[in-house]
Amino acid sequence: MRRFEMLLPGSVDECVQALAARGAGARTVAGGTDLLPQMKNAMVKPATVIDLSGIAALKGVRPEGGGLRIGACATARELELDPQVRARYPAIADGAALVGSVQVRNLATVGGNLCNAAPSADMAPPLIALDAEAVIAGPRGERRVPLATFFQGVRRTVLTGDELLVALVVPAPPAGSGGAYIRHTPRRELDIAVVGVAAQLTVQNGRCVKARIALASVAPTPVRASAAEQALEGQALTPETIERAAGLAVEAAKPISDQRGSAEFRRHLVRVLTRRTLTTALARASA
Repeated sequence: MRRFEMLLPGSVDECVQALAARGAGARTVAGGTDLLPQMKNAMVKPATVIDLSGIAALKGVRPEGGGLRIGACATARELELDPQVRARYPAIADGAALVGSVQVRNLATVGGNLCNAAPSADMAPPLIALDAEAVIAGPRGERRVPLATFFQGVRRTVLTGDELLVALVVPAPPAGSGGAYIRHTPRRELDIAVVGVAAQLTVQNGRCVKARIALASVAPTPVRASAAEQALEGQALTPETIERAAGLAVEAAKPISDQRGSAEFRRHLVRVLTRRTLTTALARASA
């Protein structure tokens, strides 16, 4: 492994200052489950690594404004097991539970999973489906962006070189809401999604009043299936309505063929997993 400078800031401001001073040669690390393998394989060669483990403001999961604030350094295991996440935001727990192995989930952070910006990131679709916002700190102050617009391409986000993802803010789901995330992988663990689908539904008086569907591994970034969402809103969620939405979700997918699956296979999975995810989300909304 190449030699590099190591910094351990104690606050968000110190980290932002270090990023601004070190420029493009600096990378941040939390759990290290993405960065360290990339460094070992010479995919990235940072001159400076900034360790976020000493910044308390980046940690934890707590209520905020009726919703939820998830620190960027909250681990996948925390989100998998947190009682309030499991009760009110089950899709987040679903996605977190699928990140690597238990050992990996005890290290991997939600911020790392998102900032790595892999198309297959399991924690991105549930948060997008929940209309989460990314809280970003930089030398010009703090800003918020919808997570749906956070991703700019494969391993590219809206973060500039001197900015840091601080937290995710998730609004409170209305009464009658339910969500789910399901993916397909060849192996149960230690694999990445061939296709992943998150859905979030709000049902009132027997009809869907709000729907969100987010897809992973079918485009350079996670994508919303907007036409499928519109087909659900205002409708009774019958098997026929769900099947129609699953077909429309396929139209939002722009998959490629690679060693993990053909584009045709991925489109088939989008239909199947959207149907299953919507069915699970509806059951949870009705519970």
